[in-house]
Amino acid sequence: MLRRLFTLRWIALLILLAVVVGGMGFAGLWQLNVAKDRGTNQEVAKAPTKPVVPITELLKPHETFPAIESSRRVTAQGRYEPDKQFLVADRRLDGQSGYWVVTPMIQRTTGARLVILRGFVTSPAAASKPTRNDVTVTGGMAPGESPSVGTYPAGQSGSIDLPAKLNEWGGDLYNAFLFALEEKPNATDDSITRVPPPPPNPTHGFRFVNLMYAFQWWVFAIFAIYVFWRMLRDDVYGPPERRRRPTSTDNEPTAVEESNV
Repeated sequence: MLRRLFTLRWIALLILLAVVVGGMGFAGLWQLNVAKDRGTNQEVAKAPTKPVVPITELLKPHETFPAIESSRRVTAQGRYEPDKQFLVADRRLDGQSGYWVVTPMIQRTTGARLVILRGFVTSPAAASKPTRNDVTVTGGMAPGESPSVGTYPAGQSGSIDLPAKLNEWGGDLYNAFLFALEEKPNATDDSITRVPPPPPNPTHGFRFVNLMYAFQWWVFAIFAIYVFWRMLRDDVYGPPERRRRPTSTDNEPTAVEESNV
């Protein structure tokens, strides 16, 4: 059988089989990843309703942001650094254009900086510094933003670019920022409007139908291998009816043969 397999015709069929099986295997993996992504979306949708916990239970300084915890409510205790406050330009809230007011905090237990989005103003002049330094902030956790393009005045930026801020400030930094919802004691005056965390926007939850599609593609691939093997076997040994074993009746003389004796 191996000798027949290495003929030109069967080598071509073997290459075709490899392409077909590889394509079906890839299609199965793609469907499996779709199912996983939908499962992740389901977890993201639950994040705002999960219990409020200290940020130290979810994230360490410099650690990768946990995507399924986006918008999760957390608390952070520490001391604001008013001298490092900056504004993020070109933001909107309730139909108005303006700026985000962002102030870093030194987290009490780790000594690392955590960026706090304290609120929104329509004019840089309204961006007052914190009235108190030692606070406990409750807010929605979010990952850093992509680097901005453009030139901005001193003290302003186009995004909350955490790697850029790490290079500027040095030290340790959390790979996240908080949409401040509450401060205890309150350290933000009425000139600054709180910015609500963006709601999660998953499109689907986990569906077993995608998992079944994945298995379906893999079953097709196995069936293709089986068909190839059957074709090769029949080519070498002939179809099943030609391979039938002789029975005892096959050796008995027929009536015609007996009459000729």
